[in-house]
Amino acid sequence: MRYVRPPPIVEGVWAAQEELGDTMRADGAVYVPTSPEGAEIKAYVRQPRALRPPVGYKLEFLEQYHPNHTAYLSPGLRDQLHALGRSPADQTPAGTFARDILNRLLIDLSWASSQLEGNTYSRLDTERLIQFGQAAEGKGVLETQMILNHKQAVEYLVLDPAHAPLTPDTLIALHAFLSDGLMADPAAVGRIRRRAVEIAGSVYLPVALPQRLEELFGIAVQMAAEIQDPFEQAFFLMVHLPYLQPFEDVNKRVSRLAANIPFIRHNLCPLSFIDVPQQAYVDAMIGVYELNRIELLRDVFVWAYERSCQQYVAVKQNLVPPDIFRLRYRQALTEVVAAIVKKDAAASREVVGAEMPAAVAESDRKHFIQLVLQEFSSLHPGNAVRFGIRPLELAAWREKHGASIR
Repeated sequence: MRYVRPPPIVEGVWAAQEELGDTMRADGAVYVPTSPEGAEIKAYVRQPRALRPPVGYKLEFLEQYHPNHTAYLSPGLRDQLHALGRSPADQTPAGTFARDILNRLLIDLSWASSQLEGNTYSRLDTERLIQFGQAAEGKGVLETQMILNHKQAVEYLVLDPAHAPLTPDTLIALHAFLSDGLMADPAAVGRIRRRAVEIAGSVYLPVALPQRLEELFGIAVQMAAEIQDPFEQAFFLMVHLPYLQPFEDVNKRVSRLAANIPFIRHNLCPLSFIDVPQQAYVDAMIGVYELNRIELLRDVFVWAYERSCQQYVAVKQNLVPPDIFRLRYRQALTEVVAAIVKKDAAASREVVGAEMPAAVAESDRKHFIQLVLQEFSSLHPGNAVRFGIRPLELAAWREKHGASIR
């Protein structure tokens, strides 16, 4: 996939651009960079519904896939995604990276996934709701419920890696979280559907027989579990869960969170779907439903993952791990720094040693002296308040002893 410079902005939006191939906007709507094959799918699904012949579920679409032999993502593309998604936590226990950025992920994934369903909460509204429980004014109860459901589902996967095996039970649990309070029939929450459904805007008719549906659901999940590459596994779930439509509603939301299971388990950058254009995602899914073609959805998946990596790898790199030693001796550190300044003494190893509190263990004293001297080297009027030192006190001390820190 190649990227091109976006067209100029006209009156606050991208100028309309009609061409096949790569583009970030087409027909006046925000879009993702699109491969020639993806553009073909888009052109087809953009036809009026009456011009597209009705189609049903095709078992051969699933049967043609053989885990670890068939691949929707080429080896080169998978290598590229692995390089992008590799996290600083790749040698740590499963789920470490996702837990490290959990607060950010909760907001981004809850907001972006809900937005793809037409939710009108802004990201700031979502942040207030998740962090403070403050519902946005003028928003419907169902929109608020959708956001909170995403939060619970993400926490379920991330906070305990034992909740994230790729099994039918895990996906049913995700559906229970994501659909809570949103289903016309409360009994349909966390249950394989028992009635026929239709898909708005599409001529695709999913499987209707409950027994057959449950059987296919088990087969599809088992196939996904056998896929070794996490990116291929994630993309398979994004293709085949919505195509099967195992639940009465909320299928795409389940697939988007399920796609994160391999990333959580392999400590790869999660997929938040942030900034993914709704129309591009809808077109891509209809391409899967009606044509059994995955190229446009692959374009969306790759762009979305690259966008997520830009967000979260940078966030992780900027996280400063807590200094456990400093936390342990925080009170002792405060006492020593304040005593040295208030006694108008020099910040030297000898002076710090003389002021050493009894609370500092003998084995830690050398490190503690280094920590105190580091604090003095970065001490200024703005942060001296932490030690109970007034600006004038610090100024007088620095004028006499500032150059003698050693």
